[in-house]
Amino acid sequence: MSENGIEKIEPADFDISKSSLFSNEPAQPTKNKPSLLVWISLGFLAVIALAVIFVLPTLVTEYELPLERRVEVDQLTPRNPTANQQEINAVSPFDEAQKSLQRKEAQDVLAQLLGIQAELDIKAVEKWASQEYEDALEFARAGDESYLVQEFIEARDSYDEGLLALQAIQEQIPVAISQHLIDGEAALIANQSEGAVEKFSIVLNLQPDNSQAEIGLGRAEALDQVNTLLDQAGELMEAGELESARDLYLAALDLDDRNEITQSRLKQASAQILENEFAAIMSEGYELFQDEQPEGAIQSFQRAAALGIKQGQAEAAIQQTRDEVARVEIDRLRDDALNARDTEQWQEAVAAYASVLDIDGNLVFAQEGRDYTEKRLRLDQLLDYANANPERLADDEVYKQTLDIYYTGRGLEPPGAHLLEQLNQLQEFLDSSQVPLSVSLDSDNLTQVTLLRIGELGAFVSHTLSLKPGRYVAMGTREGYRDVREEFTVGFGQTPDSVVVKCDERIVATRGR
Repeated sequence: MSENGIEKIEPADFDISKSSLFSNEPAQPTKNKPSLLVWISLGFLAVIALAVIFVLPTLVTEYELPLERRVEVDQLTPRNPTANQQEINAVSPFDEAQKSLQRKEAQDVLAQLLGIQAELDIKAVEKWASQEYEDALEFARAGDESYLVQEFIEARDSYDEGLLALQAIQEQIPVAISQHLIDGEAALIANQSEGAVEKFSIVLNLQPDNSQAEIGLGRAEALDQVNTLLDQAGELMEAGELESARDLYLAALDLDDRNEITQSRLKQASAQILENEFAAIMSEGYELFQDEQPEGAIQSFQRAAALGIKQGQAEAAIQQTRDEVARVEIDRLRDDALNARDTEQWQEAVAAYASVLDIDGNLVFAQEGRDYTEKRLRLDQLLDYANANPERLADDEVYKQTLDIYYTGRGLEPPGAHLLEQLNQLQEFLDSSQVPLSVSLDSDNLTQVTLLRIGELGAFVSHTLSLKPGRYVAMGTREGYRDVREEFTVGFGQTPDSVVVKCDERIVATRGR
C-alpha cells in the first residue's frame, strides 16, 4: 500500500515472459492478482485528476474569494493593455485571491462613500459645501482610476480619504444649520428676500422640521409684499390718513408678525392716532369747563386719562376742575353758614361748616366757624331746655347750673334777637324760682301725708305750706288702704288751688291670704 492509499504493484506481479503487448492472446497474470478495492481506488483518483485538470482552472478564472464573480481585467483596463497589465493577468491563483480581497476592501469603502454621498445629495450639499464636496469627490475619482488598473490598495486608500472628507462635511451640518439661520435672518433685515429664501431653504433641506427655518422661509416669501405695504402706508402717514395707514400696517403684520419695522411703524401710527384722540377729548373737557359744566368736563378728562397716555396731564385737568368745583361749593357753603349764624340757626351753620371741612379739612375759617357754632348750638339747646322745664329750678344744683348758662348767654356780644328772648324768659324763671308761694294741702285726717324733699306732714284735714316754685310729690299712706301719690308744680303759672292727698281705696283681701 502506498502513502496515497493505493496498493503498490510490483513488477513481479506481471510475467513479462508469458505476455506480449503486440500478441493477440491476453497476458496471463501472475498468481498475486490485484483486489477489487484497488481498482475502485484507482478509478476515483483518475476522476479527481481529471477535475483538477479541467474544472479547477475554470473556477479560478471565473470566481474570486469569497466566491465573488471575477471582473475580467479587460473590462477594467484600456482596450490596448500594456505589457505590465498583461503580466498582471498572468498571476497565480493565490495572488489572484489576494487581489480579490483587496478589491473587496476597496468596494466596501466605496459603498460607504456612496451611501454618505447619497445622503448629502438629498441635503443639497452643493448649495452649502460645494468646494468641500468637490474635493471629496476628487478622492473618489482617484480611487476609480486606481481601481481600473487593479491597484486596489491605492483605490481603497483614495476611497477612504473621500469617505473621511464626506464624513467631515456630514459632521459640519449643525454648524451649517446655525450659520444659514444667521445668514437668513441677516438677509431679512437687509430686505434681501431671495437670499433669505435660499438660506432658510438650505436649512430645511438639512433639517426639515426646523421651526425657525420654517418661520424664516415664510417671512422671506412674504417680504416683498410686506415692503410694498409699508411703502404705501408711509405715503398715507405723510398725507395724514393715519387710520388707513394703520390698516395697511396691520395687513403687513398679518403677513409677517415678526417684522420689527412693521411693528415699530404700527406702534407709531397707533400712538399718533391715540394722541389725536386724547387732544380732542381734552379740548372737549376744557370747553365744558368754560361753559361752567364742571361735571361734564371731569367726565371728559376721565375718558382722556383712560386712554393710557399723558395721564398726568388729564389728572391735572381733573384736579383743576375739582378744585374749581370745590372752590365754588366752599364759597356757597360759607355763605350758607354766615346766613345761618345771622339768623341764629346754629344747627344749619354747624352743618355748613362741616361740609366745607369735608371738601378741605385744612381750611381755618371752617375749623373756627364749626367750633364757634357748635358752642352756640349747645347754648341754644340748654337755654331751650331750661325754659321748657323751669320746675327743675327748685333743685339748688340745677338752679346753679342754669344760672351759669344764663350768665354765659348774657356775656355774648352782640346777642341775637332769639338769644335775648331766651335769656329774658329764663331770667323770669330764675327770679320767680326763688320766691315761695302758698300751697294748700287737703286730706281726711286719717291719711299720713309726706311731702318729698320737705318731710312728713302727718294726718290732717287741711294744711298750708310756703313752697319755692318747682315740682313736688306728696305721698299718702293708710292702714288697709292703697297708697296714693300726687305730683304738682308750684309757680310758673301752674300752682294748683289745693292738693288733695287721701287714701280712700280699701284693699280687699283675697282667699288664701
